[in-house]
Amino acid sequence: MTVGRWGTGLAATGVLVATGVWAMGPGTDGAHGRADVDAHLWSEVRPVIEARLVAESRGGGYGEAVPGLRARWFCRAQAQDLEEHGGQVRAGVSTLCLEYGVRAGALLECGGAQGPQVLRLRRDKGAAGGYRVVSAQRPPDGAGYGQWVDAHFAHQADADTGDSMPSGALRAADRDHFGLPADAPVRGC
Repeated sequence: MTVGRWGTGLAATGVLVATGVWAMGPGTDGAHGRADVDAHLWSEVRPVIEARLVAESRGGGYGEAVPGLRARWFCRAQAQDLEEHGGQVRAGVSTLCLEYGVRAGALLECGGAQGPQVLRLRRDKGAAGGYRVVSAQRPPDGAGYGQWVDAHFAHQADADTGDSMPSGALRAADRDHFGLPADAPVRGC
């Protein structure tokens, strides 16, 4: 292979890497939200937030009405804004909750919801995870959605993730929960 071809190949690789970094957006790590979020604090409050999301989702899906599917909700949160002051935490998060069931060796996606939320938590040694959610806010549907996101998040583009929040980690957890192999197909309910 000539030096010219190597140079072209390296340049193309550089363009692909740069495109991937740009697509992830400014300041995000692609998996956990903004890279500038306090990782230790997020590791403490994330399980509490995700447990609350699951609890709020129960009873809201088609799959739960069909006992044979053994459906349950799986939720994920990504931190966009995270601040702690005097034992209280304000967490601006992007959320994704999906309802999965199982039938004939396939994972069934039965329902889901995604969007930004702002939660306030306080330290509580008696609570599971050491924190208790004291309030949660969501944007209104329709008119006012964009203004709410602008008012509640420092980084609007990151908070309003649309369809970009990956569901792969949820699917892996779902397959594991139901005892399915990693390559089990995913179908609609």
